[in-house]
Amino acid sequence: MIKKIIFTVLMLLALFIVGAVIFIFVSYDKNYDEAYPVTDLKIEADSAQIERGRYLVQGPSHCGHCHAPLDIFMEIQGHDEITLSGGFGLQIPPGAFYAPNITPDMNTGIGRHTDGQLYRMMRYNIQPNGRVGVGFMPFMNMSDEDIYSVIAYLRAQDAVDNQMPKSEFSFLGKMLAAFGVFKPSVPDMPVLKNTSPDTTAEYGKYLAYAVANCNGCHTERDLNSGEFVGEPYAGGTIFGPDDLTKGWVFVSPNLTQEPETGVISNWSINDFIKRIRRGRLHKTSPMPWEAFEKMNENDLKAIYHYLNSLPPVNKVISNVAIKPTDE
Repeated sequence: MIKKIIFTVLMLLALFIVGAVIFIFVSYDKNYDEAYPVTDLKIEADSAQIERGRYLVQGPSHCGHCHAPLDIFMEIQGHDEITLSGGFGLQIPPGAFYAPNITPDMNTGIGRHTDGQLYRMMRYNIQPNGRVGVGFMPFMNMSDEDIYSVIAYLRAQDAVDNQMPKSEFSFLGKMLAAFGVFKPSVPDMPVLKNTSPDTTAEYGKYLAYAVANCNGCHTERDLNSGEFVGEPYAGGTIFGPDDLTKGWVFVSPNLTQEPETGVISNWSINDFIKRIRRGRLHKTSPMPWEAFEKMNENDLKAIYHYLNSLPPVNKVISNVAIKPTDE
C-alpha cells in the first residue's frame, strides 16, 4: 500500500514537472505585435535633432556602455565619440545576452528596422520580431522628442558591418519569461512629448530616472530577475566578480540624503560636478564615467538638485570597491 502511494505521488510529480516544462516552452516566446503594434512613425530629422540625439547617446544615456566593444570602451578618452557596433556578452543566470550593433548597417545593424520598430523597442522593450527583451534598456519614460532624437542620431552614424551573436534565454530565463517576469515595459511616470532642459530637481528627476538610469544601479535589485528590491537610490546592487570587472566586486553607493550613510549627503553642487568631471578611479568600475563626463553643467546641476531632494534612507554600504582575493 505504501509503495503504491509513493508511486502515485512520484507519477503525479513527474506529470506536474512535464506539464510545467511544456508550459514554459510554449509560453515564453510570446509575440506582442498585436498588443503593441508598430506605428508608421517616420522621423524627419534636422541637424539640431541629430545633435540632441548625439548628446544623449554619447552622454547621459551612455549607450556605448553596452553597445561598444569592451576593449574600445575601456580605452577611449572621455570626449571621444564611441562607435556603437555591438558590445560584449553578459552571462547571467537568465541567459547569455549580447548588446547588438546599433549602427545603421542594413545587414547587421538597425538599418533594416523601421523608426516605428526602434521607437517600440525603446518605449516598450519589444524587439522588432515582436518578442520581449530582457529590459537592459530602461528608456520607457523618455520623452517622445528625446527618443526621436536618439533614433535620428543612430541613423546618422556611419554604418559598421559587425554581426553580433544572438541573445539566448537559459531555462531559468524561459521560465521567468513564461511566468511574466520579463514583460513589456510600461512607463511609470508621465511621458512627455517634449522636454525643456533646466536646472530644476524636476528635470533632474527626468534625467536620473528616464535618461541616465541612475536608479538602475543605485537601487538594489535581484540580479536573477532584475526586479528592484531596495529603496530608491539607496544603493546595494552588486557587480562582479566576473571578467568585466576583472575579479573586482563593486557595490553601488547610497545616494540619498541620509547624513551618515549617504555618500553625497554633505557634498556641495560644486563637489558633485567636480567628482563627475574627475571620472574613472577604478578601471573596471561599472559606472559609465566616460559618458557622464560629457554631460553639460546644467544637466549635472539638475541631477544634483534631484538627488538632494531624495528622502534619507539609512543603508550602510561599507565598501564600494573590493579587490580580487588574488591581488
